[in-house]
Amino acid sequence: MYNFRKTATLAAAIAVLTSGAVFADDAELTVFDWAGYEDPEFFQAYIAQHGEGPTFAFFGDEEEAFQKLRSGFRADAAHPCSQSVPKWIEAGLLAPLDTSRITRWDELEPSFRDIEAYQRDGNYYFVPIDWGNTAIVYNTDELTEADLASLQVFTDPQYEGRISVGDNVDDAYALAFLATGVKDWTTATDAQFEAASAFLRQVHPNVRTYWADGASLAQLMQSGEVLFAWAWNETFSTMSYEGHPIGMTRNMAEGSSSWVCGYTKLADGEGSEDKFYDFINAWLEPQTAEYLVGYWGYGHGNAAAMAAMSTEDLAAVGLDSTEAHQANTLWQAPVPAELREKMIAEFELIKAGF
Repeated sequence: MYNFRKTATLAAAIAVLTSGAVFADDAELTVFDWAGYEDPEFFQAYIAQHGEGPTFAFFGDEEEAFQKLRSGFRADAAHPCSQSVPKWIEAGLLAPLDTSRITRWDELEPSFRDIEAYQRDGNYYFVPIDWGNTAIVYNTDELTEADLASLQVFTDPQYEGRISVGDNVDDAYALAFLATGVKDWTTATDAQFEAASAFLRQVHPNVRTYWADGASLAQLMQSGEVLFAWAWNETFSTMSYEGHPIGMTRNMAEGSSSWVCGYTKLADGEGSEDKFYDFINAWLEPQTAEYLVGYWGYGHGNAAAMAAMSTEDLAAVGLDSTEAHQANTLWQAPVPAELREKMIAEFELIKAGF
């Protein structure tokens, strides 16, 4: 059984979530990433080889990352999620992978690795690294799972100013499509998109703030400002480690959402190609998978490593994959480019109160 109580290592990892824009070590490899993924426990084999971790630069969401890369920002690796990868390929931001240099390529979860949208002309562009759920996390001193039986609770006026939704277009629209009866957003009609947007406008008055990262959401929930949120496994896991009254439920009538993110090789990277593959290979080590699951509450792209873990341990962090949950899940698969651009534009208007 994993030790689901936090050690000083995780405390340090959470602390760096509030760090600056650049976390510099190895100048020969720059990774453009979500804050928090500079945790050295994710790439111990890389540090053993090179004596230090790579240099990290951070983004708040994938659209910000996309625009920054389009404007000329240089890095060697980036960490987008599944919905963004086709757009990044189309824009020429990504270089094809040499999968022969990824030592555990054959151990990756095929349903993530082999998605056609991540390939072009016989080449792969995406290494699935981490996956998880977006569901309701809540203060167990104030609410029960029964209080959160439906996603319509996000529009309940009694919770005005007491909820939070991620400042992330994909998670926000996953919530909205689910709440309005859509579980496959890849085929969403204009009418379904309008209904989802109308739902988010109903939710907006109840939003205390749109959280930017797991650490900021944890602070809001610890202070009591936010009673429940649409959030990732990380918030439940880290707050549980620290002994806070926190629960996570995927048992809403309308369902929950799931996602996968991973590393890509940037086309304009000027760093060491050898170190890029060393970094990827370090991430795919079983010890990294165990750390990601046990301390962050996320699933790992290495299916062989995940299969070696007990179902009890996976269930403890909400990563059990029962048929009932699969059937009641919106998988955040890549959506048509036109729909995604509409989602991005509309979400900005909604957050601004329009």
